[in-house]
Amino acid sequence: MSKTTKKTLTLDSSSGVRSAGDAASGAAGSIAPGDGRNAGIPLDTDLIMGQRANRSAIERRAATLGKRRSIKKEWQAAWLLRAVTMIDLTTLAGDDTPGRIRRLAAKARQPIRQDLVEALGVEDLDLRVGSLCVYPTMVSAAVEALVGTGIPVCSVAAGFPAGLTPFPTRIDEIHRAVEAGAEEIDIVITRRHVLTGDWQALYDEVRAFREACGDAHLKTIMATGELGTLRNVARASWTCMMAGADFIKTSTGKEKVNATLPFGLVMARAVRAYHALTGFEVGIKPAGGIGKAKESLEWLILIKEELGDEWLDRSLFRFGASSLLADIERQLEHWVTGRYSAFHRHPMG
Repeated sequence: MSKTTKKTLTLDSSSGVRSAGDAASGAAGSIAPGDGRNAGIPLDTDLIMGQRANRSAIERRAATLGKRRSIKKEWQAAWLLRAVTMIDLTTLAGDDTPGRIRRLAAKARQPIRQDLVEALGVEDLDLRVGSLCVYPTMVSAAVEALVGTGIPVCSVAAGFPAGLTPFPTRIDEIHRAVEAGAEEIDIVITRRHVLTGDWQALYDEVRAFREACGDAHLKTIMATGELGTLRNVARASWTCMMAGADFIKTSTGKEKVNATLPFGLVMARAVRAYHALTGFEVGIKPAGGIGKAKESLEWLILIKEELGDEWLDRSLFRFGASSLLADIERQLEHWVTGRYSAFHRHPMG
């Protein structure tokens, strides 16, 4: 293993992640039930149908995010540490086993190698990921592996990833995940409701999912790459928020097109407008295809510029990812040693 050099970070307001203490906040512990949750509002189809999206302007704006603001040196390291606390560390494979879940839980508890933590001088931050995200049948194993850590277990549900199983089965799957100990539920919406403009059906579906979740927080996966237009992304975002979603999420990670910055920009502006209208804060979760540290920085810049520092917190922003953490760890090692390491030196589990 390469020898590391002590390079203590001072995380202040200029780092973009506020203070060192704030960087640690949200690193562990779940969102308190009932604490400022989005209660939803009655469906307003006029408002939904009034949503517009200028694709060329949105794509032009998204293309500038990584170019207009350059984050380097210790500021980059600070932003990457913040990104670590926002990761929903995920395994959604057909060959998942309790053993794999336990190994991934160990990574969730200590996402950055101890020698790098010491070299960065951030031992006091007690870094943790946002959650461990698994299939419903793996929830019990994840809960057991994370006892005493304060890291919540997140479960996909409601017929993930297609959302085409019978509705009672989808509701039952949510109930079972919550009963097994999941504190966060990522459901998938029925895409045809968006594609056919049946906003009442989508609203009713998400309301039913929210009720089934109880105190568990609801993230609605919209599968943005399958919704056809950016306007549909805006309309689906509004409908899900009106129905009481705590988060709106881009993708399952299984679509041909997953999380993109134009999708994120549309969602962020919907969240901002919904907050201005209702006072409720709704989180955003990009997922699928985000595997590079540079990409995580672009998303954090988007959130900072469109929604402000308040949303740069695990309670309002998450990454759905698996390989992202390894690349962030590689970048942090490069900042410490000046050399890039191989991916196999940063195993996920």
